[in-house]
Amino acid sequence: MSKIVISGTGLYTPPESISNEELVECFNTWATAFNTEHAEAIAAGRVEPKPLSNAEFIVKASGIRSRHVLDKGGILDPEIMRPQLPTRSNDEPSQMCEMAVAAATQALEEAGRRPADVDAVLCAASNMQRSYPAVAVEVQQYLGCGGYAYDMNVACASAAFGMQAAVDALSSGNANCVLMVNPEICSGHLNFRDRDSHFIFGDACTAVVLERAEDAKAGGFEVIGTRLKTQFSSNIRNNAGFLNRSEATPRSDEDRLFIQEGRKVFKDVVPMVVALITEQLADEGLEASAVRRFWLHQANLNMNQLISKRLLGREPSEEEAPVVLDEYANTSSAGSVIAFHKHKSGLAPGDIAVLCAFGAGYSAGSVILRQR
Repeated sequence: MSKIVISGTGLYTPPESISNEELVECFNTWATAFNTEHAEAIAAGRVEPKPLSNAEFIVKASGIRSRHVLDKGGILDPEIMRPQLPTRSNDEPSQMCEMAVAAATQALEEAGRRPADVDAVLCAASNMQRSYPAVAVEVQQYLGCGGYAYDMNVACASAAFGMQAAVDALSSGNANCVLMVNPEICSGHLNFRDRDSHFIFGDACTAVVLERAEDAKAGGFEVIGTRLKTQFSSNIRNNAGFLNRSEATPRSDEDRLFIQEGRKVFKDVVPMVVALITEQLADEGLEASAVRRFWLHQANLNMNQLISKRLLGREPSEEEAPVVLDEYANTSSAGSVIAFHKHKSGLAPGDIAVLCAFGAGYSAGSVILRQR
Protein backbone atom coordinates (compact mmCIF):
# COMPACT_ATOMS: atom_id res chain seq x y z
CA MET A 1 0.00 0.00 0.00
CA SER A 2 1.27 3.46 -0.90
CA LYS A 3 2.33 5.80 1.87
CA ILE A 4 0.30 9.01 2.13
CA VAL A 5 1.90 12.34 2.94
CA ILE A 6 0.86 15.87 3.80
CA SER A 7 2.85 17.91 1.31
CA GLY A 8 1.53 21.40 1.98
CA THR A 9 -0.50 23.55 4.36
CA GLY A 10 -1.99 27.03 4.10
CA LEU A 11 -3.66 29.58 6.35
CA TYR A 12 -5.96 32.53 5.77
CA THR A 13 -6.12 34.96 8.70
CA PRO A 14 -8.74 37.75 8.57
CA PRO A 15 -7.04 41.16 8.89
CA GLU A 16 -9.33 42.42 11.68
CA SER A 17 -8.74 41.38 15.29
CA ILE A 18 -10.61 41.96 18.55
CA SER A 19 -8.87 42.02 21.93
CA ASN A 20 -10.50 40.74 25.12
CA GLU A 21 -10.64 44.32 26.40
CA GLU A 22 -12.56 45.52 23.32
CA LEU A 23 -14.97 42.61 23.52
CA VAL A 24 -15.60 43.10 27.24
CA GLU A 25 -16.16 46.84 26.84
CA CYS A 26 -18.89 46.18 24.26
CA PHE A 27 -20.49 43.39 26.28
CA ASN A 28 -20.55 45.39 29.50
CA THR A 29 -22.01 48.43 27.73
CA TRP A 30 -24.83 46.25 26.43
CA ALA A 31 -25.35 44.44 29.77
CA THR A 32 -25.45 47.70 31.73
CA ALA A 33 -27.99 49.17 29.31
CA PHE A 34 -30.12 46.01 29.57
CA ASN A 35 -30.07 46.07 33.36
CA THR A 36 -30.98 49.75 33.42
CA GLU A 37 -33.86 49.27 30.99
CA HIS A 38 -35.22 46.31 32.95
CA ALA A 39 -34.39 47.58 36.44
CA GLU A 40 -37.96 47.36 37.73
CA ALA A 41 -38.48 43.81 36.45
CA ILE A 42 -35.11 42.77 37.82
CA ALA A 43 -35.95 44.20 41.24
CA ALA A 44 -39.25 42.32 41.18
CA GLY A 45 -37.50 39.07 40.30
CA ARG A 46 -39.21 38.73 36.91
CA VAL A 47 -36.01 39.18 34.88
CA GLU A 48 -32.50 37.96 35.56
CA PRO A 49 -29.87 40.71 35.50
CA LYS A 50 -27.09 40.39 32.93
CA PRO A 51 -23.73 39.80 34.63
CA LEU A 52 -20.69 41.76 33.50
CA SER A 53 -17.70 40.22 31.72
CA ASN A 54 -14.03 40.53 32.62
CA ALA A 55 -10.94 40.39 30.38
CA GLU A 56 -8.69 38.84 33.03
CA PHE A 57 -11.23 36.10 33.72
CA ILE A 58 -11.35 35.22 30.01
CA VAL A 59 -7.59 34.63 29.94
CA LYS A 60 -7.70 32.59 33.15
CA ALA A 61 -10.63 30.46 31.99
CA SER A 62 -9.52 29.86 28.41
CA GLY A 63 -6.08 31.26 27.60
CA ILE A 64 -7.66 33.40 24.87
CA ARG A 65 -6.43 37.00 24.50
CA SER A 66 -7.78 37.97 21.08
CA ARG A 67 -9.51 36.64 17.98
CA HIS A 68 -9.44 37.39 14.24
CA VAL A 69 -12.83 38.09 12.65
CA LEU A 70 -14.29 38.94 9.26
CA ASP A 71 -16.16 41.95 10.65
CA LYS A 72 -15.10 43.79 13.77
CA GLY A 73 -17.47 46.75 13.54
CA GLY A 74 -20.74 44.85 13.85
CA ILE A 75 -19.49 42.67 16.70
CA LEU A 76 -18.32 45.66 18.74
CA ASP A 77 -21.49 47.71 18.22
CA PRO A 78 -23.65 47.20 21.38
CA GLU A 79 -26.76 47.66 19.23
CA ILE A 80 -25.76 44.84 16.85
CA MET A 81 -23.18 42.45 18.42
CA ARG A 82 -22.84 40.16 15.43
CA PRO A 83 -20.77 40.30 12.25
CA GLN A 84 -22.26 42.39 9.45
CA LEU A 85 -21.29 40.62 6.23
CA PRO A 86 -22.36 41.97 2.84
CA THR A 87 -24.95 39.89 1.05
CA ARG A 88 -23.39 38.43 -2.08
CA SER A 89 -25.10 37.53 -5.31
CA ASN A 90 -25.08 34.00 -6.69
CA ASP A 91 -22.50 35.17 -9.23
CA GLU A 92 -19.97 36.14 -6.54
CA PRO A 93 -17.80 33.76 -4.52
CA SER A 94 -19.15 33.07 -1.05
CA GLN A 95 -17.17 34.22 1.98
CA MET A 96 -16.22 30.63 2.80
CA CYS A 97 -15.07 30.00 -0.75
CA GLU A 98 -12.98 33.17 -0.77
CA MET A 99 -11.22 32.20 2.47
CA ALA A 100 -10.66 28.65 1.25
CA VAL A 101 -9.15 29.76 -2.05
CA ALA A 102 -6.67 32.00 -0.20
CA ALA A 103 -5.56 29.23 2.17
CA ALA A 104 -5.52 26.62 -0.61
CA THR A 105 -3.27 28.78 -2.80
CA GLN A 106 -0.65 28.76 -0.03
CA ALA A 107 -0.94 25.02 0.53
CA LEU A 108 -0.64 24.21 -3.17
CA GLU A 109 2.40 26.44 -3.51
CA GLU A 110 4.13 24.71 -0.60
CA ALA A 111 3.30 21.31 -2.10
CA GLY A 112 4.61 22.38 -5.50
CA ARG A 113 1.23 21.65 -7.06
CA ARG A 114 -1.05 23.47 -9.48
CA PRO A 115 -4.83 23.54 -8.93
CA ALA A 116 -5.20 21.35 -12.03
CA ASP A 117 -3.24 18.61 -10.22
CA VAL A 118 -5.97 18.32 -7.58
CA ASP A 119 -8.69 15.77 -8.32
CA ALA A 120 -10.57 15.83 -4.99
CA VAL A 121 -11.58 18.84 -2.87
CA LEU A 122 -13.00 18.36 0.63
CA CYS A 123 -14.52 21.24 2.59
CA ALA A 124 -14.47 20.09 6.22
CA ALA A 125 -15.94 22.64 8.61
CA SER A 126 -18.34 23.02 11.52
CA ASN A 127 -20.79 25.28 9.66
CA MET A 128 -21.70 25.73 6.00
CA GLN A 129 -23.16 29.06 4.97
CA ARG A 130 -25.76 27.41 2.75
CA SER A 131 -27.29 23.99 2.24
CA TYR A 132 -26.27 23.63 -1.41
CA PRO A 133 -24.46 23.73 -3.74
CA ALA A 134 -21.52 22.42 -1.75
CA VAL A 135 -18.87 24.99 -0.83
CA ALA A 136 -16.23 22.44 -1.87
CA VAL A 137 -17.61 22.36 -5.42
CA GLU A 138 -17.50 26.17 -5.48
CA VAL A 139 -13.85 26.10 -4.33
CA GLN A 140 -13.11 23.48 -6.99
CA GLN A 141 -14.58 25.80 -9.62
CA TYR A 142 -12.77 28.97 -8.53
CA LEU A 143 -9.41 27.23 -8.21
CA GLY A 144 -9.75 25.21 -11.40
CA CYS A 145 -9.41 21.74 -9.86
CA GLY A 146 -10.62 18.54 -11.49
CA GLY A 147 -12.27 15.41 -10.17
CA TYR A 148 -14.91 15.70 -7.47
CA ALA A 149 -15.66 17.75 -4.36
CA TYR A 150 -17.94 17.56 -1.33
CA ASP A 151 -18.64 19.14 2.06
CA MET A 152 -18.41 17.37 5.39
CA ASN A 153 -19.19 18.46 8.95
CA VAL A 154 -17.98 16.81 12.13
CA ALA A 155 -17.82 20.08 14.07
CA CYS A 156 -14.42 20.92 15.55
CA ALA A 157 -13.04 17.50 14.58
CA SER A 158 -13.82 18.04 10.89
CA ALA A 159 -10.19 18.49 9.79
CA ALA A 160 -9.07 15.18 11.29
CA PHE A 161 -12.06 13.41 9.75
CA GLY A 162 -11.26 15.13 6.46
CA MET A 163 -7.70 13.81 6.58
CA GLN A 164 -9.06 10.31 7.11
CA ALA A 165 -11.34 10.74 4.08
CA ALA A 166 -8.40 12.01 2.03
CA VAL A 167 -6.23 9.06 3.04
CA ASP A 168 -9.02 6.66 2.07
CA ALA A 169 -9.47 8.34 -1.33
CA LEU A 170 -5.75 8.20 -2.06
CA SER A 171 -5.30 4.63 -0.80
CA SER A 172 -8.22 3.35 -2.87
CA GLY A 173 -7.09 5.11 -6.03
CA ASN A 174 -10.16 7.36 -6.17
CA ALA A 175 -7.90 10.42 -6.08
CA ASN A 176 -4.27 11.27 -6.74
CA CYS A 177 -4.05 14.65 -5.02
CA VAL A 178 -6.53 15.80 -2.37
CA LEU A 179 -7.08 19.36 -1.17
CA MET A 180 -8.87 19.75 2.16
CA VAL A 181 -10.02 23.21 3.26
CA ASN A 182 -11.44 24.30 6.63
CA PRO A 183 -13.14 27.69 6.29
CA GLU A 184 -14.52 28.68 9.67
CA ILE A 185 -16.61 31.82 10.22
CA CYS A 186 -17.32 30.98 13.85
CA SER A 187 -18.28 34.56 14.71
CA GLY A 188 -21.44 33.93 12.70
CA HIS A 189 -22.79 31.30 15.14
CA LEU A 190 -21.56 32.88 18.38
CA ASN A 191 -23.93 34.57 20.81
CA PHE A 192 -21.97 37.72 21.70
CA ARG A 193 -24.60 38.48 24.39
CA ASP A 194 -23.85 35.36 26.42
CA ARG A 195 -21.18 36.09 29.01
CA ASP A 196 -20.08 32.47 29.32
CA SER A 197 -19.28 32.05 25.63
CA HIS A 198 -19.01 35.47 23.97
CA PHE A 199 -15.21 35.29 23.90
CA ILE A 200 -14.71 31.73 22.64
CA PHE A 201 -14.54 31.88 18.85
CA GLY A 202 -12.65 33.52 16.00
CA ASP A 203 -12.56 33.22 12.21
CA ALA A 204 -9.88 31.60 10.02
CA CYS A 205 -9.36 29.07 7.25
CA THR A 206 -6.75 26.36 6.79
CA ALA A 207 -5.90 24.10 3.87
CA VAL A 208 -3.98 20.82 3.57
CA VAL A 209 -2.69 18.99 0.48
CA LEU A 210 -2.38 15.19 0.72
CA GLU A 211 -0.93 12.84 -1.91
CA ARG A 212 0.94 9.56 -2.30
CA ALA A 213 4.56 9.62 -1.18
CA GLU A 214 5.88 8.61 -4.59
CA ASP A 215 4.15 11.61 -6.17
CA ALA A 216 5.11 14.21 -3.57
CA LYS A 217 8.22 16.34 -3.42
CA ALA A 218 10.77 15.81 -0.65
CA GLY A 219 9.83 16.81 2.88
CA GLY A 220 6.36 17.00 4.35
CA PHE A 221 4.83 14.53 6.77
CA GLU A 222 3.98 10.87 6.28
CA VAL A 223 0.59 9.81 7.68
CA ILE A 224 1.35 6.84 9.92
CA GLY A 225 -2.27 6.30 10.89
CA THR A 226 -5.62 7.90 11.65
CA ARG A 227 -8.16 7.11 14.35
CA LEU A 228 -11.70 8.47 14.73
CA LYS A 229 -14.19 8.39 17.60
CA THR A 230 -17.73 9.68 18.09
CA GLN A 231 -20.11 9.61 21.04
CA PHE A 232 -23.43 11.43 21.01
CA SER A 233 -23.91 14.37 23.37
CA SER A 234 -25.96 17.58 23.40
CA ASN A 235 -23.49 19.33 25.69
CA ILE A 236 -22.24 21.23 22.62
CA ARG A 237 -25.07 22.08 20.27
CA ASN A 238 -26.37 24.46 17.63
CA ASN A 239 -30.02 24.02 16.59
CA ALA A 240 -29.90 26.19 13.47
CA GLY A 241 -31.18 24.22 10.49
CA PHE A 242 -33.38 24.18 7.44
CA LEU A 243 -36.39 22.91 9.43
CA ASN A 244 -36.42 25.91 11.80
CA ARG A 245 -39.06 27.67 9.69
CA SER A 246 -41.24 24.54 9.76
CA GLU A 247 -41.16 23.93 13.51
CA ALA A 248 -44.50 24.50 15.22
CA THR A 249 -42.89 26.47 18.04
CA PRO A 250 -40.25 28.87 16.70
CA ARG A 251 -36.87 28.57 18.35
CA SER A 252 -35.29 31.60 19.98
CA ASP A 253 -32.27 33.30 18.43
CA GLU A 254 -30.15 31.94 21.28
CA ASP A 255 -31.22 28.36 20.51
CA ARG A 256 -29.99 28.74 16.93
CA LEU A 257 -26.50 29.76 18.03
CA PHE A 258 -23.62 27.99 19.80
CA ILE A 259 -24.60 26.50 23.17
CA GLN A 260 -22.46 24.41 25.49
CA GLU A 261 -22.23 23.01 28.99
CA GLY A 262 -18.55 23.85 29.40
CA ARG A 263 -17.78 21.94 32.59
CA LYS A 264 -19.48 18.79 31.33
CA VAL A 265 -17.58 19.03 28.04
CA PHE A 266 -14.26 19.37 29.85
CA LYS A 267 -15.04 16.37 32.07
CA ASP A 268 -16.18 14.16 29.18
CA VAL A 269 -13.80 15.08 26.38
CA VAL A 270 -10.42 15.06 28.15
CA PRO A 271 -10.47 11.32 29.01
CA MET A 272 -11.99 10.50 25.61
CA VAL A 273 -9.14 12.22 23.77
CA VAL A 274 -6.41 10.85 26.03
CA ALA A 275 -7.71 7.30 25.52
CA LEU A 276 -8.01 7.77 21.75
CA ILE A 277 -4.41 8.96 21.34
CA THR A 278 -2.97 6.45 23.82
CA GLU A 279 -4.68 3.49 22.16
CA GLN A 280 -3.70 4.61 18.67
CA LEU A 281 -0.06 5.08 19.65
CA ALA A 282 -0.02 1.65 21.29
CA ASP A 283 -1.46 0.03 18.16
CA GLU A 284 1.36 1.61 16.16
CA GLY A 285 3.95 0.35 18.65
CA LEU A 286 4.62 3.84 20.01
CA GLU A 287 4.55 5.51 23.40
CA ALA A 288 3.57 9.08 24.13
CA SER A 289 7.15 9.81 25.16
CA ALA A 290 8.17 9.23 21.53
CA VAL A 291 5.94 12.07 20.30
CA ARG A 292 7.90 15.25 19.67
CA ARG A 293 4.89 17.50 19.08
CA PHE A 294 1.16 17.55 19.75
CA TRP A 295 -0.96 19.83 17.55
CA LEU A 296 -4.20 19.80 19.53
CA HIS A 297 -7.58 21.40 18.91
CA GLN A 298 -7.30 25.00 20.06
CA ALA A 299 -10.38 25.45 22.23
CA ASN A 300 -9.15 25.89 25.78
CA LEU A 301 -5.61 26.17 27.13
CA ASN A 302 -6.42 24.39 30.39
CA MET A 303 -7.92 21.45 28.49
CA ASN A 304 -4.93 21.15 26.16
CA GLN A 305 -2.44 21.31 29.00
CA LEU A 306 -4.31 18.61 30.91
CA ILE A 307 -4.51 16.32 27.86
CA SER A 308 -0.79 16.75 27.17
CA LYS A 309 0.08 16.22 30.84
CA ARG A 310 -1.91 12.99 31.04
CA LEU A 311 -0.29 11.71 27.85
CA LEU A 312 3.28 12.63 28.78
CA GLY A 313 3.04 12.17 32.55
CA ARG A 314 4.44 15.67 33.03
CA GLU A 315 3.84 19.27 32.04
CA PRO A 316 4.40 19.76 28.30
CA SER A 317 6.77 22.41 26.99
CA GLU A 318 5.50 25.12 24.64
CA GLU A 319 7.38 23.40 21.83
CA GLU A 320 5.79 20.02 22.55
CA ALA A 321 2.22 21.38 22.65
CA PRO A 322 2.19 24.70 20.80
CA VAL A 323 -0.64 27.14 21.37
CA VAL A 324 -2.28 29.51 18.89
CA LEU A 325 -5.61 30.07 20.66
CA ASP A 326 -4.19 33.07 22.53
CA GLU A 327 -4.22 34.96 19.21
CA TYR A 328 -6.86 33.09 17.21
CA ALA A 329 -9.27 31.87 19.93
CA ASN A 330 -11.25 28.74 19.01
CA THR A 331 -11.44 28.48 15.22
CA SER A 332 -13.20 25.10 15.34
CA SER A 333 -11.87 22.65 12.72
CA ALA A 334 -9.11 25.06 11.66
CA GLY A 335 -7.51 25.26 15.11
CA SER A 336 -5.33 22.14 15.17
CA VAL A 337 -4.28 22.79 11.56
CA ILE A 338 -3.28 26.38 12.42
CA ALA A 339 -1.08 24.96 15.19
CA PHE A 340 0.37 22.48 12.69
CA HIS A 341 0.89 25.11 9.99
CA LYS A 342 2.61 27.63 12.27
CA HIS A 343 4.59 25.16 14.40
CA LYS A 344 5.71 22.32 12.10
CA SER A 345 9.31 23.44 11.72
CA GLY A 346 12.15 22.29 13.95
CA LEU A 347 11.44 18.57 13.64
CA ALA A 348 14.08 16.16 12.36
CA PRO A 349 13.40 13.44 9.76
CA GLY A 350 11.79 10.49 11.54
CA ASP A 351 10.31 12.56 14.37
CA ILE A 352 6.80 11.56 15.41
CA ALA A 353 3.98 14.06 15.94
CA VAL A 354 0.24 13.88 16.57
CA LEU A 355 -2.52 16.15 15.26
CA CYS A 356 -5.73 15.73 17.22
CA ALA A 357 -9.03 17.57 16.82
CA PHE A 358 -12.10 17.17 19.02
CA GLY A 359 -15.40 18.83 19.80
CA ALA A 360 -19.16 18.62 19.32
CA GLY A 361 -20.72 15.27 18.65
CA TYR A 362 -18.78 14.37 20.71
CA SER A 363 -16.23 13.74 17.99
CA ALA A 364 -12.48 13.27 18.00
CA GLY A 365 -9.89 12.42 15.39
CA SER A 366 -6.20 11.67 15.82
CA VAL A 367 -3.58 11.62 13.05
CA ILE A 368 -0.07 10.27 13.72
CA LEU A 369 2.54 11.88 11.49
CA ARG A 370 6.24 11.30 10.80
CA GLN A 371 8.53 14.04 9.55
CA ARG A 372 10.03 12.99 6.22
